[in-house]
Amino acid sequence: MTEQKQKAERIVKLHVLWSMGAGLVPIPIADMLAVTGVQIDMLRQLSATYGHNFSESAGKSFISALSGTYLARLGAQAIKAIPGVGSIIGGVSMAALSGASTYAIGMVFIQHFESGGDLFNFKPESFKQFYKEQFEKGKKVASDIKKEESTTQNKSEKDPVAKIKELNDLRERGIISDEEFQRMKEKILQNA
Repeated sequence: MTEQKQKAERIVKLHVLWSMGAGLVPIPIADMLAVTGVQIDMLRQLSATYGHNFSESAGKSFISALSGTYLARLGAQAIKAIPGVGSIIGGVSMAALSGASTYAIGMVFIQHFESGGDLFNFKPESFKQFYKEQFEKGKKVASDIKKEESTTQNKSEKDPVAKIKELNDLRERGIISDEEFQRMKEKILQNA
């Protein structure tokens, strides 16, 4: 695998994670706009990785053409409209669908760019089947990313060394002072 393709796959994975977060926005329609924004940014970065010019309007139309109708998303939106539990269930399903769709779109464009294509000779109809296959694969990828993030978060919640490293990072970036770092570090060690 080329270094360029590895970078492209890292871009896709990061945007899958961001899409899943955007899919949790509890306001119908706002979540779709947020996810589309993440997907546009992913296409912009993929285009740059492969040395191609980017057109936001073309990117939007390709995203729409690939992902087809938003019926599944609208179903999640309708569930979100139910007070209370609806926003939780709708948000979780929207997050999973958003992650899978972002993964599929990213993999389609990696495939297209790897075969020598650019944004201006992209034909969405040629990639419909590949998109569907990658969407199914994307469901598992999104689930795996969610588990990985959860595991990492649980480890850092339990591991005092990881907590101290996080605090040190905050201190180095100037977010907390040396005194705050020392005070929080002592508290972590007392509770360990």
